[in-house]
Amino acid sequence: MTDLLRRIEDIVAPTVAGMGYELVRVAMSRGGGTLQIMVEPADGRPMDVEDCATLSRALSAVLDVEDPIAGSYTLEVSSPGIDRPLTRAKDYVRWSGHVARLETVEPIEGRRRFKGTLLGLADDQVKLRLDDGKEAAVPLASVTKAKLELTDALIEEHRRAQEGAAQAH
Repeated sequence: MTDLLRRIEDIVAPTVAGMGYELVRVAMSRGGGTLQIMVEPADGRPMDVEDCATLSRALSAVLDVEDPIAGSYTLEVSSPGIDRPLTRAKDYVRWSGHVARLETVEPIEGRRRFKGTLLGLADDQVKLRLDDGKEAAVPLASVTKAKLELTDALIEEHRRAQEGAAQAH
């Protein structure tokens, strides 16, 4: 994460948390024209368009005051989606049992890309059962990119969560 993204995260995190959400990721498009702030409700309920709009207005105001980005940009507030990125230690625990893809800074056991079923996190090591049945331990600090793989099981879990949220209203 760059210093700019870290600064933006420090600026927006209190507002995000104060509104009942958790910050998932702050990213800037390659050309620098779009600032993406990915959030999810802290209570685990599904995110909707109104959540994104409300957060966008609040974060836009905070970013206008702090003005961390030179020049113009577009603010994009979004939810992580079904095949979400894994950006926090707790994501590897929460999504255990689902298939994920990881990339690392340096090779681990001769490879930089891993795909397998998440087995959780222990001693700052992401545990995976690879497609060949072997288990791998990837240091969390070495992971540069990780996301869930879209599978039938993940879609089904998402559907059940949506139904549960609809019944709660």
